[in-house]
Amino acid sequence: MTTFVWDYLREYETERADILDAVETVFSSGQLVLGKSVHGFETEFAAFHGTRQCVGVDNGTNAIKLALQALGVGPGDEVITVSNTAAPTVVAIDAVGATPVFVDVREEDFLMDTDKVAAAITDRTRCLLPVHLYGQCADMTVLKSLATTHGLALLEDCAQSHGARRHGLQAGTFGDAAAFSFYPTKVLGAYGDGGAVITSDDDVARRLRRLRYYGMEERYYVVETPGHNSRLDELQAEILRRKLGRLDSYIEGRRAVARRYAEGLGDTGLVLPRTAPGNDHVYYVYVVRHPERDTIIEALTARGISLNISYPWPVHTMSGFAHLGYSRGSLPVTEALASEIFSLPMYPSLPREVQDTVIGALREVLAELS
Repeated sequence: MTTFVWDYLREYETERADILDAVETVFSSGQLVLGKSVHGFETEFAAFHGTRQCVGVDNGTNAIKLALQALGVGPGDEVITVSNTAAPTVVAIDAVGATPVFVDVREEDFLMDTDKVAAAITDRTRCLLPVHLYGQCADMTVLKSLATTHGLALLEDCAQSHGARRHGLQAGTFGDAAAFSFYPTKVLGAYGDGGAVITSDDDVARRLRRLRYYGMEERYYVVETPGHNSRLDELQAEILRRKLGRLDSYIEGRRAVARRYAEGLGDTGLVLPRTAPGNDHVYYVYVVRHPERDTIIEALTARGISLNISYPWPVHTMSGFAHLGYSRGSLPVTEALASEIFSLPMYPSLPREVQDTVIGALREVLAELS
């Protein structure tokens, strides 16, 4: 039997009655698009973060894209972000016609190296886009100061950080807006695609609602400004409403898995995740580091244990972004990580016996390599 990095079936067994009740609630409501479930989830997700507004959209990529547009970012602008991220972060920047500008990440926690951001700001910079990677927050104190000093928009990519905190404040509440993904693997995951943007700026929220609905505001067929069809599905919204109430338990489950990994692998030579000072980690993924990563993955695959790499190809090295002109060696920490990092199975319902099998297999392989 193969052990996977993520599996939703055990969670579904536990929550099946509530998930199916959510389906029945929507199907019997008489309104399948932008109805009570979307409105209810938006209200509750905004309240969870203490923000005034939440706008549900169809996926996390469009959450970033529409947020950028609502913040006034477009052709000719530059957006400073990282290359050690999922490609959708950068795809969204490209989709609005802006140019991504990459800064390196920190060796100790793989997050944006905020000490390098100031030097990357030019007269074309319009937005700072930090990624709260793997389940913890970038240093928002530095970024907020830079955004204020230079008159820049600050958009948080929170696709991997639902419920994470920095100095007691929720991820997504530091900037002008924050984009979330509810892809099924996420800390708060739907049963399909979904996304949202939170903000306390009512004008930004108004533009977002228009952009997700063809550019229409009050009346169908009247386009105020050209937009998209990017609405959060009513069914996914209702499922997310139910799961939002269990988010704290999901996070505690992930932290328990992380603690067991730390206890079982702390003396093996693997570089385990480090929580940055002031952060409360939610462990969207459990990313470790070793110089013989590929050998380890091959050995564990032979034992029926499937591992993942987040991420094997930095975005600036991808052929689709070759036009940006980054050469090998331009982001040395990011590039070094890409050859050494990998993810262990991580989800709240991961069975203890499965985790013990993973730990045991890793210890055997690492002992052979030492």
